[in-house]
Amino acid sequence: MNQAIIAAGSNIKPQYHIEQARIQLNEAKMLLAESQFIQTTPIGNTDQPDFINGAFLIETRFDARQLKAWLKALEDNLGRVRGADKFGPRTIDLDIVVWNKEIVDDEVYERDFLKNSVIELCPELAPLMG
Repeated sequence: MNQAIIAAGSNIKPQYHIEQARIQLNEAKMLLAESQFIQTTPIGNTDQPDFINGAFLIETRFDARQLKAWLKALEDNLGRVRGADKFGPRTIDLDIVVWNKEIVDDEVYERDFLKNSVIELCPELAPLMG
C-alpha cells in the first residue's frame, strides 16, 4: 500500500466541494486522516473569493500516476474547469504533495498553510521543512 498527502483547496462553494472530495476518498476506502482546513487569500489572481485549504492523508493501492489520474477525474466530476488562469477560481483542486513520506511538490516549502497541513498529518517530515 502507498500513502499520500493530498492538498485540497476550493473557492467555489468550498465547504460543499471539500466535503464531496472527503466523501469520495472515504467511499474509496482511502481516507486515513485530514488536517485542519483554513481560509487563505488567493495567490496570483487576487480578484476572487478566498480559498479553503487543507489536506487529506490517504492510503491506496494505486501508484502515483494512477492516483493522479483518479484525482483529476474526481476534480472533473466535481465541476473543475481548467482554464488559462492557473490561479483562477476552482470548485476543487486536489494535488499529491507527499508520496510515501517523500515531499513531491515544492509548494509545500513555499506555502505556510500547506506546510502546516503536511506537518499536522506527518509530523516526522517537519525537520525537512526548516
